Amino acid sequence: MQRLFIALDMPPNITSSLNILCQGIRGARWVNTDQFHLTLCFIGKKSIDLQREIELALNQVSEPSIDIRLRGIGYFPPRGPIKVLWAGLDPDPLLQTLQRKITASLTNLSVDFEKRKFLPHVTLARFRKPPSISHMTDFFTSHSLFTTQKFTVSQFHLYSSHLRQDGAIHIKEASYILQHA
Repeated sequence: MQRLFIALDMPPNITSSLNILCQGIRGARWVNTDQFHLTLCFIGKKSIDLQREIELALNQVSEPSIDIRLRGIGYFPPRGPIKVLWAGLDPDPLLQTLQRKITASLTNLSVDFEKRKFLPHVTLARFRKPPSISHMTDFFTSHSLFTTQKFTVSQFHLYSSHLRQDGAIHIKEASYILQHA
């Protein structure tokens, strides 16, 4: 059984911009820069046989490449103690369409996957214990205008995720090219 998800990678210049944000909050478990990604769909634990079927189904997703921009920071859950800190995106209908087509291909295959409302983001940190309000206020004040330049997403990937004590390790299982617009 493999723990699977579908995601977009961040290019090196965007990773550098995100890395600058990853400091200044005591108790934060910052995401390693080589693990930054934007999850399009979390699938969960599946057999190797089903993984192969998923890989074939994703080959049928045909969408153009997308220009996106990261903008803003936020956290989950929206109410209660903060557990995840993230960088958001400018709204983009092409990204929404890509995500819907990916989940439709899984639905057509009768694959069970997480069906939370899609809120595109890149996770920056996780918290075992909620951070102090003053640290979070300082962080949000310092980074409230966070934005990156636009960048082109020309492929998406199927990843396996292997949980470890010091954080998850993500392995690219398959890649899917988006068409040039």
